[in-house]
Amino acid sequence: MNKTVECMRCRAPMDGGFVPDHTGESGYRQQIWHPGEPQRSFWGLKMKKEEVVPVRTLRCTKCAYLESYAVRVEQGRAR
Repeated sequence: MNKTVECMRCRAPMDGGFVPDHTGESGYRQQIWHPGEPQRSFWGLKMKKEEVVPVRTLRCTKCAYLESYAVRVEQGRAR
């Protein structure tokens, strides 16, 4: 997501960033997306590492609208 994106509401440019997830006492990490329905385990939720996709969020520089995308990057290109 290296190209300039316009806000769909006001047409101003959007800045790239991310929404941090609070992980408890260990701090923060980048928000992720996982396919399917959540399945509980003893430690929280069952997830397969190979299916997790980082979430990238764009913020409008004028109206502050947020837009999020789950983009898997493999070998330097988005998939």
